[in-house]
Amino acid sequence: MSNHRGAIAANPLITKEDVQEAVRQLVYPLKPYYSEGRARLKLGITGVHYGPAVAEMEGFSRVLWGIVPLLAGDGEDEFWELCLEGIRNGTDPEHKEYWGEVGDYDQRLVEMAAFGFALSLIPERIWGPLNGRERSNLYRWLNQINGHPCYDCNWLFFNILVNMGFRKAGLEYDAEQLENNLKRIDDFYLTEGWYSDGVGGHADYYVPFAFHYYGLLYARLLGDEDPERARLFKDRAGEFAGEFLQWFAPDGSALPYGRSLAYRFAQSAFWGALAYAEVDVLSPGVLKGLVLRNLRWWFRQGIVDDGGLLTIGYAYPNLIMAENYNSPGSPYWALKSFLPLALPAEHPFWQSEELQLPQLPELAVQKPAHLVFCRDSGSGHVAAFNSGHLGTNDHTHTSAKYEKFAYSTAFGFSVPRSEWGIGQGAFDSMLALSEAGDNLYRVRRQNEVSQIEDNVLFSKWKPWSDVEIQSWIIAGLPWHIRIHRIHTARALEAAEGGFALGLEADLQEDRDTEGTGITASCSLGTSAIRSLSGYSKAECIRPSTNTNVLQPRTVIPTLMANLKPGTHFLIAAVLGEPGQGAVKPLSPAEQLNFSIGEHEISITTAGGNKIDIPLDRSDRVSS
Repeated sequence: MSNHRGAIAANPLITKEDVQEAVRQLVYPLKPYYSEGRARLKLGITGVHYGPAVAEMEGFSRVLWGIVPLLAGDGEDEFWELCLEGIRNGTDPEHKEYWGEVGDYDQRLVEMAAFGFALSLIPERIWGPLNGRERSNLYRWLNQINGHPCYDCNWLFFNILVNMGFRKAGLEYDAEQLENNLKRIDDFYLTEGWYSDGVGGHADYYVPFAFHYYGLLYARLLGDEDPERARLFKDRAGEFAGEFLQWFAPDGSALPYGRSLAYRFAQSAFWGALAYAEVDVLSPGVLKGLVLRNLRWWFRQGIVDDGGLLTIGYAYPNLIMAENYNSPGSPYWALKSFLPLALPAEHPFWQSEELQLPQLPELAVQKPAHLVFCRDSGSGHVAAFNSGHLGTNDHTHTSAKYEKFAYSTAFGFSVPRSEWGIGQGAFDSMLALSEAGDNLYRVRRQNEVSQIEDNVLFSKWKPWSDVEIQSWIIAGLPWHIRIHRIHTARALEAAEGGFALGLEADLQEDRDTEGTGITASCSLGTSAIRSLSGYSKAECIRPSTNTNVLQPRTVIPTLMANLKPGTHFLIAAVLGEPGQGAVKPLSPAEQLNFSIGEHEISITTAGGNKIDIPLDRSDRVSS
């Protein structure tokens, strides 16, 4: 373990001083990588779609998300002088490191938000030291955002933050743009505290670390001037807090799901923003525990390199799961979780005893996010079962990040290396289908129907125009059931993957006597899958390395079937249980809320409702 990695893992993260030190542990290793004029950070040579010059500016700006709250909360640091020099030069059109004139939908519009944040929290530190020409340069460069459109999604908040910064610093701002963007953000609101990331967009971590985070900044900083909207932002965030609690496990880890996971501990930024905006929905001790446990969990992972730089990846460096917009400096968006440092030492957040998660239900339905959460109180495992989405997007690995049947704090999820074969596809928690003999697999990407009723999730999807699949997922832990009704006009090969288990030296595999059930166990836990109908064999697939977000080497228990043209049912029971211990036997059908009859498949939900799936003469089902 490198000195940097060991030092950050050893930080107890108990006091405000510990958390201040964590910021320094993350940003001090950056010092050698600043350019001569201090306006750029060159942290690597991996590519990003907006090019290296903008990426180096992005790296500079994202550091501000940690340094600004450190200074706002009376934490002095000489690092700020380096930042000021970079601001002077980066906004000077005559300097060789000038950040440049921006265009429409420019990445630099994103990065301007950090400067609006600084102007709002510490105007005396960012505006005060500048002379007249330097102030004019900074204002003119930032004000470009009022002349160029942002994407119609969470990006609108970047304009809001810049104009908020202008307003808080006593500078001229675009009141019309500010108001129009705030109104447009309101169009993205769904219900129960949830937003979608643009009309018809996904509901993922952009809800807590973007929409609510920025809304709570607005509520705290402009609450006196705009009390009605501030109250609305706080009320929505308070409602969302009860939903978002389900995404966290007792050990501090959070659910790997959706895009932008390279931002890592930005997962807990929402809880710090709740404390900063003083939303009275959870006690300060609970908020403190959520933030600090998440930071501790992350600091135990391999997220920094030998020089102390944050890497692109999730639990380890991994470009395979990264987005097209992840530059070497992108991961420093994670510093948004340090917002509580802006609170004084005597604030209840810092004075309160750290508390554990409140008591949470074992089953929680979150329809706006298309998810059903299950919690295992014994192991601490949290899994989210997914009914799928009616729309999709063009981001990297959309199917893997938004359309798997289950996501897990303990097992993570996998992304494909290619569509060639089930090994390179890494199809955990998915049904993958290939035309017989061609070895190219398709999975769920977009749904015609997506529904949730208690712990039963239903979707209808078409991997080909002449193949229709109806999928029912009966959510539960440690076992859950998947049922697929497949109408196909072509011969298919099917592979149903269980949870991806880290491949350790003590791995053991156990196949049942019929050959249609298989279990993989090691010190990390147990993953198993068993055919209840329709599958012909079971194997443990060793997918390509670095496909899983938590473990670089994994094994995926998988069921397989050959399907002729016609109608088929594929039914499987899937287990995921972290930690060491014996595999739990398959529960009786009534405990699994599932039974096969002559004319129907019956599902009894956790709430006592009964769903019957009628069987046609052409349906082939055997228990």
